[in-house]
Amino acid sequence: MILVTGAAGKTGRAVLRALAGRREPVRALIHRPDQAPSLQALGVQETLVGDLLDRAGMQRAVDGVRAIYHMAPNVSPDEIPMGQTVISAAQSAGVERLVFHSVLHPHIEAMPHHWQKARVEELLFASGLGFTILQPTAYMQNVAASWEAILTQGRYPVPYSPETRLSLVDLEDVAEAATTVLTDPGHTGATIELVGTPGMSPRDIVELLSAELDRRVIVDVLPLEAWERRARASGLGEYQVSALTRMFAYYEEHGLTGSPQALTNVLGRQPTSFPAFVRRVIQEGAP
Repeated sequence: MILVTGAAGKTGRAVLRALAGRREPVRALIHRPDQAPSLQALGVQETLVGDLLDRAGMQRAVDGVRAIYHMAPNVSPDEIPMGQTVISAAQSAGVERLVFHSVLHPHIEAMPHHWQKARVEELLFASGLGFTILQPTAYMQNVAASWEAILTQGRYPVPYSPETRLSLVDLEDVAEAATTVLTDPGHTGATIELVGTPGMSPRDIVELLSAELDRRVIVDVLPLEAWERRARASGLGEYQVSALTRMFAYYEEHGLTGSPQALTNVLGRQPTSFPAFVRRVIQEGAP
């Protein structure tokens, strides 16, 4: 049995689908009971409602599992205590393998939600557990989140310079890599960057979008102040707004890039290219 925390989010669902493809029995830790039916439809054997800060609840969650895939909620201020709770429960239960969903370049202190993941990595180094750390870069799916604006207005909105260079990765490749390190031997102690492309600027992205869609798409730079107003109006909390604003500012100054080689090694093939991802989105329809 494999426990997946954060199972109801977009990453969790992708990992669950990949594990189901290998017929791996899975227990999904979720936050609300109403999330259970859709996960069971993905092939999940067990769902458990719980809180990553609840030590007694985590002990129940890890009972009888051989491996854990741990993801904290996106941009959570409680990343470190959640990590402590999961690691402690894994130690008590003698879990064989803990795979931690971290982030590319977590040691950058200027991005607080990256920095918190680095602290959880430190806890793993000292835990005595058999662990693997995965460090994915920004998802290609983040581009597809603007699909309506791309299709209807020919605009790709970003809150940073059109010259900002980011490496991207397809979430489906991340899920395949996660499943591989959870189920295959030989990955204990590894820290693996999950990068699908070299650095790409928004200008590069709109050029590729224009070619695949056969229509002109331009970069629409959204001032950070305007992004913050929209984020607060959507209900995003102050920590999340602050952390993401600092992340965008770091992106603009330094970018966030890595090498696809490590992911290539894990997948045994080249990672999904951005044009191939766009073609898939076109074929499947807007996400």
